[in-house]
Amino acid sequence: MQPMTIQEIEKATAGVWWNPQEGLAPVTGVSTDSRKIPENCLFIPLTGEKHDGHAYIEKALDAGAGGVLCSRLPANLQPGKFYIKVADTRLALKALAAYYRQKFTIPFIQVTGSVGKTTTKDMIAAVLSAKYRVLKTPENYNNDVGVPLTLLSLTAEHQAAVIETGMNHFGEIRYLGEMIQPDIAVISNIGDAHIEFLKSREGILKAKCEIFENLKKGGVAVLNGDDALLNTLNLPMDTIRCGQTEHCGVRVTDIADHGVDGITCMVETEKDAYELRIPAPGEHMVYPASIAVAIGERMGLSREEIVRGVASYEPTGSRMRIVRLAGRRTILDDCYNANPQSVTAALEILAKTECDRKIAVLGDMGELGSLTEQAHYNMGALAAMLGIDQIFAVGTKASRIAAGAEDSGGTVQHFATKEEALPSIQESFSPNSVLLVKASHAMNFGWLVERICQ
Repeated sequence: MQPMTIQEIEKATAGVWWNPQEGLAPVTGVSTDSRKIPENCLFIPLTGEKHDGHAYIEKALDAGAGGVLCSRLPANLQPGKFYIKVADTRLALKALAAYYRQKFTIPFIQVTGSVGKTTTKDMIAAVLSAKYRVLKTPENYNNDVGVPLTLLSLTAEHQAAVIETGMNHFGEIRYLGEMIQPDIAVISNIGDAHIEFLKSREGILKAKCEIFENLKKGGVAVLNGDDALLNTLNLPMDTIRCGQTEHCGVRVTDIADHGVDGITCMVETEKDAYELRIPAPGEHMVYPASIAVAIGERMGLSREEIVRGVASYEPTGSRMRIVRLAGRRTILDDCYNANPQSVTAALEILAKTECDRKIAVLGDMGELGSLTEQAHYNMGALAAMLGIDQIFAVGTKASRIAAGAEDSGGTVQHFATKEEALPSIQESFSPNSVLLVKASHAMNFGWLVERICQ
């Protein structure tokens, strides 16, 4: 973060500096976590359902924070620290990030979608990094706290920013876009994730389309051109569709699936053709890659830079991370999150992998509403029909995975918890086996991956 004066922060947040004084150092960072306090940072206590950050103001100041943005002042004000009172700290964080973002004239790319947001963000950033110094959303910082903190980490060195935005309710993408003010808006696809709150795929489409409300004048929309619902959009701005169908302006052809070694394909645009090597498994990877090609070309990268950028892609966290172990054992660690579309893609990757034994550990998928029972049943049935040798269904909802697999002739075991399942999974994981681990984030299947690796 570039230094900001206390007067700037007061103005940006429409707050009141409660104890004005001379000689205080400018702020060089922002934190909402009292356990992570850089020197001279601004601490912003947030209020949630279970915790109120205002209880940790003293701890944050003692740890080195220069001051605090708060909706309630402490009983005692520490000398040498500043206190800015605001009506709502969450909204003040947003206002501060929006103010700070306006200091930068670099291109901003906002990414959303039901599946593959992080993969698309990472692929775009990998391509742009072949020419520019790029800020990208770290880890899963894609919500009303993570997005402003990401924007506030911009520095003069950055030449482009790729910001991921998630949502599960109407209005959230709009809220985040008001801070980002993107030059390029990307939607990776429309699926069933969060359908519990948005009621239908049409509702999800409507919520995702909030991304265009804050697209800057002259901005560009980049869409998955093979997504049926996205193809219903007739947008007033310049629109680039990326995919395999003929109407796509950026078209993918000659796809070759090399299993866990990744994908090769051709991507053709009006200007050029790109022979790509994508170092991640699954044919679905052609979508983030072609979207990144479109954006890279738009931002002036050469063919060599785009091809090199795609080849340098690395996934964030447990998103189809390939772990190779002794005895030619391989784990497909894709347990960051799960919904019907992403589980289908992961199972297809597993089914195409050459090995002696294919094992799928599938857990509960969240936020599917009325689709919950049928979606879990379908995933079990699909795993069986794809010829997966052993299926482990783990969790309460996963009992329907087990039912679907059993009804389709699969070999399946159901366990209520991952702790109960672990011994059987370890026993089944024989030499030259590939093990897929996939569930919603709340299931904490990363624990399983760690134990199996040990």
